[in-house]
Amino acid sequence: MSGAIKLRDDYSCEELRRLAAIYDGKNRTQAAAVGLMDRQTLRDWVIRFNEQGLKGLINKKPSGRPSKLTAEHRRELA
Repeated sequence: MSGAIKLRDDYSCEELRRLAAIYDGKNRTQAAAVGLMDRQTLRDWVIRFNEQGLKGLINKKPSGRPSKLTAEHRRELA
């Protein structure tokens, strides 16, 4: 008899439920409710997933104004 198959640990239960709701054919409102998000966020995720696969769902550091804190400031605050 073989041992248990190790589950992937790069997705939480909640993330898997959100993905499953979409694949199960729920409409956007229902799938968004399962994921505790609004429909627009779900729409954005679907577009990113379709374009980039699972890696598109990883939150990336937003672009924008650079931090005013220097590395030294961050060390002092830590």
